[in-house]
Amino acid sequence: MSFATSLIEAQPATPAETLYQFNESPLLARQSRQESNARSYPRRIPLALKRAKGIHVEDVEGRTFIDCLAGAGTLALGHNHPVVIEAIQHVLADELPLHTLDLTTPVKDQFVQDLFALLPEAMAAEAKIQFCGPTGTDAVEAALKLVRTATGRSTVLSFQGGYHGMSQGALSLMGSLGPKKPLGALLSSGVQFMPYPYDYRCPFGLGGEQGIKANLNYLDNLLNDPEAGVQLPAAVIVEVVQGEGGVIPADLDWLRGLRRITEQAGVALIVDEIQSGFARTGKMFAFEHAGIIPDVVVMSKAIGGSLPLAVVVYRDWLDTWLPGAHAGTFRGNQMAMAAGSAVMRYLVEHKVCEHATRMGERLAEHLRILQRDFPQLGDVRGRGLMLGVELVDPTGTPDALGHPPVFARLAPLVQRECLKRGLILELGGRHGAVVRFLPPLVITAAEIDQVADIFGRALAAAVVSL
Repeated sequence: MSFATSLIEAQPATPAETLYQFNESPLLARQSRQESNARSYPRRIPLALKRAKGIHVEDVEGRTFIDCLAGAGTLALGHNHPVVIEAIQHVLADELPLHTLDLTTPVKDQFVQDLFALLPEAMAAEAKIQFCGPTGTDAVEAALKLVRTATGRSTVLSFQGGYHGMSQGALSLMGSLGPKKPLGALLSSGVQFMPYPYDYRCPFGLGGEQGIKANLNYLDNLLNDPEAGVQLPAAVIVEVVQGEGGVIPADLDWLRGLRRITEQAGVALIVDEIQSGFARTGKMFAFEHAGIIPDVVVMSKAIGGSLPLAVVVYRDWLDTWLPGAHAGTFRGNQMAMAAGSAVMRYLVEHKVCEHATRMGERLAEHLRILQRDFPQLGDVRGRGLMLGVELVDPTGTPDALGHPPVFARLAPLVQRECLKRGLILELGGRHGAVVRFLPPLVITAAEIDQVADIFGRALAAAVVSL
């Protein structure tokens, strides 16, 4: 029996539940003693993992879990997919160089061709690529250098709720105040924050089409009013679907308006596709839903086929920086490029965008059915298999749009009850009140149904425990 088969057969076959208990194992105890206080996931997901295959992971105690975190979206094809393993094995068997800085190789050249083939034709025709240190935050830093160098301007506009990484420059773009507060003044200044089109909690108290119009008018005025008090920026950076900010999809008309306004003002548009790229939202890149062409696209996570890799792709009018303007020792990760190419080809050949759309719709429908019985499910949102549910307190005072306040206390209880039933989920959003679903894109319809069933039972248990 294969590991994958044993994991599937290990799932409960009857309505009777197996509820896992979590006591601190020796590995977790050592981790707690020896790792930094900055560690995050083990505090909410206290697991020591041993094996993984597809959408399942197994811990050192032999318990199995459905992984709907998937390396924060890194594992597009799940754990240890055969095409990824084969690509890595080929690199090793052929004695290819593993580390090349930015020297080219056949593997690297193929990776670039595969990536450019995924881009909209209008962008691919004038695209340039910069390989960065192997994290999304370093790619964001490179993008900031790029636009500032090309435009001669230093300020950047970002959005409330945005998340672009944890280095000093990227952190200055972050909407969340928590990670920034202990640092005082950040090394990177000149960031202006704007309201994001968060329809459920519209910052203008309007919502719908009125909220979108007000948002775009505000941005247009900010860039064009000589008395606005804000210097013309080098760029605007945006997530088409905010991930850590609460799985908030930007309205597509708003995105088209944002592109029009920035283009008219001569301001570069940076789209952060670190989490939303590579079929996650049902399109190869999330910005394609709006039919726009950004000036810069920042990519990481799934691009390396589960291995560390990050790049910036941009239009050639921005390519004015000097040799060595951005570098990084590990920007030549050949195994990641080989694995990334294999994943990109698989996404196209197996029509994974279409599959992600169908599975996302299926999961969203399950969640909306649960809304009928659980008023604590305030908003179900997202695109493709990047979904979130905002938990609300139905007894609280409604906001200007009539929506109840967030239920921050309920979210970790739901997460814990899911874990006890074998489902790994993460939280996000304002006050950590959004339950996030980021399963591998190869998840099947039957597995979607199982995820929804576990979530529903966990939600019921969490509500009862309040």
